[in-house]
Amino acid sequence: MAKKSGGRLVSSAGLVNYYDSDDHRAIHISPIAVVVITVVIGVAVFVLNALF
Repeated sequence: MAKKSGGRLVSSAGLVNYYDSDDHRAIHISPIAVVVITVVIGVAVFVLNALF
């Protein structure tokens, strides 16, 4: 089997690096708040599904 010649890095696999920006206009939400909001919405959907 012949090797393919190319200069691409196979290890990157299409991953993109994201760096922290110093944009003060961006909305900052803590991970705990996201989990709490998700749980509250999930419980509300479960309760509404059980009632109706």
